[in-house]
Amino acid sequence: MTVQIGIDLGGTKIEIAVLDEQGQCIHRQRQASPSHSYTAILDTMNALLWSARQSLNLPAPQVIGIGMPGCLDVHTQLVRGSNTQAMNHQPLKADLQTLWGCEVRLENDANCLALSEAMDGAGADGNVVFAAILGTGCGGGVVVNRQLLGGRHAIAGEWGHNPLPWPTHEELDVPPCWCGLKGCLETWLSGTAFAVDHARVNGGQRDAIEIIQAMRQGDSAAVKSFERYIDRLGRALAQVVNLLDPDCIVLGGGMSNVQEIYPRVIRQVSGALHGCVAESRLQRPAPNTSSNWVSKSICVRLCCSAAPLIKKVSSTRSPNVLTLANKTLMWCCASTCATP
Repeated sequence: MTVQIGIDLGGTKIEIAVLDEQGQCIHRQRQASPSHSYTAILDTMNALLWSARQSLNLPAPQVIGIGMPGCLDVHTQLVRGSNTQAMNHQPLKADLQTLWGCEVRLENDANCLALSEAMDGAGADGNVVFAAILGTGCGGGVVVNRQLLGGRHAIAGEWGHNPLPWPTHEELDVPPCWCGLKGCLETWLSGTAFAVDHARVNGGQRDAIEIIQAMRQGDSAAVKSFERYIDRLGRALAQVVNLLDPDCIVLGGGMSNVQEIYPRVIRQVSGALHGCVAESRLQRPAPNTSSNWVSKSICVRLCCSAAPLIKKVSSTRSPNVLTLANKTLMWCCASTCATP
């Protein structure tokens, strides 16, 4: 049996998945991400891989694909731009290849989401697809004519560290982002930032899930926090539309599961455009059904034969099927293992 192995390296959790020759998930496991320690991150990934190999009686893999926040510096091959700050300036690829004795392919998680959805997901019928991850952090990826736009510095689509456009007076007086800049979209639009904004205005300590639940129950403070979030997300996506005019915008990450976002944000986007109504579709990633595995073979061939590192990962959660993050990760960062 030939399988593919991929790992979703997130700020909140690390998840491994193994697909069989038909693209069906045959093993899936996740652990909380020890984001405070680079060594602990390596140990967690290694434990997940070892558990998968033992569970399925797999030989050593030849290639493993990993979707991650941030990117590899094109000159030093060290991680940079990751909101999991313990990984920054670390030789993640080299360390994992030494640890596992196989090729490791790394790609930014938002790039993976964008490519996956452009290949056979929500943006399959469009020419320009923009994907935004609204999770522990905030990132973006761009695909044009089914080609991932990486850029000279491998930072194309790095939306999360652009400033919030058209800020109000109150929005100017905020703490700096972890990156050292001030007003980054990540400090307003990540799930973490949503909770921080609610606490800044109302006090207390609620996470994003609790605030959304309170909003749905009519809690006035939670409703106002969500309205502020919608307004800011609308402005941020309007900036994307002004620059790229995408056919489709796909949201991933924990906040993408909030259904109330979709009908409201597109109206906010229209209000910030130059005299036109936004027609770009705003969508969640395509449902994770068996038909969506068709493009796996396409992406695997791209990754196994071409120089560009194209992988797949996102963070839509479903209780009974493989997360889209890992599904797409498998497609492009495939590991081929042949069992006896």
